[in-house]
Amino acid sequence: MTGLFGGAFDPPHNGHVALARAAVERFALERLVVFPTGVAPHKDVRTPGEVRLRLARAAFADVPGAEVSDWELRRGVPSYTLETTRWAGERWGELIFLVGADQFAAFETWYRPEEVLELARLGVATRPGYDRTRLEELRGRLRDPSRVEFFEIEPVAVSSTELRERVARGGSLDGLVPPDVARLIADLGLYRAESSAEAAGTLGETGRG
Repeated sequence: MTGLFGGAFDPPHNGHVALARAAVERFALERLVVFPTGVAPHKDVRTPGEVRLRLARAAFADVPGAEVSDWELRRGVPSYTLETTRWAGERWGELIFLVGADQFAAFETWYRPEEVLELARLGVATRPGYDRTRLEELRGRLRDPSRVEFFEIEPVAVSSTELRERVARGGSLDGLVPPDVARLIADLGLYRAESSAEAAGTLGETGRG
């Protein structure tokens, strides 16, 4: 089975890597395909796509079976989960799409969510002790609740937004992102100021529901 894991990865951090590693083990994945978002339908992603692709490749390099795809980035149009799962299913067959609990909580607002579930199971990551009451209620409203499976990951208290703000303040990323990601952020001068993404724009173009 192939796992799919999408996100802006602006930047990718240890929480992303922890989710990826837990999913590979929990679902015995043959491969895990990581998709940095291209043109995100509901999110303003400013860092160029080629930069985020490099960051993702650095972040997931040591995750067994992981590969980073530029498919969404190359499309140049808004990327919906339905389209990504359709493309991936034609290529790899049985799929499980990995999301965090907060993403799943908004699943009914996704573009044609029930069709997504026909194409791929959902693996929903939660942390130990997380109250899954609302998530279980949501799963129960779906046509085929068995297509959604929860799995636990160790909590990592970090977000990409917080990391960008930390860099802008001159703070350290030690212990929050993989070392190679920290090095790339420093080498490219990312997130130091509002203009940092534009300054890195020579490396490529930017670019989810």
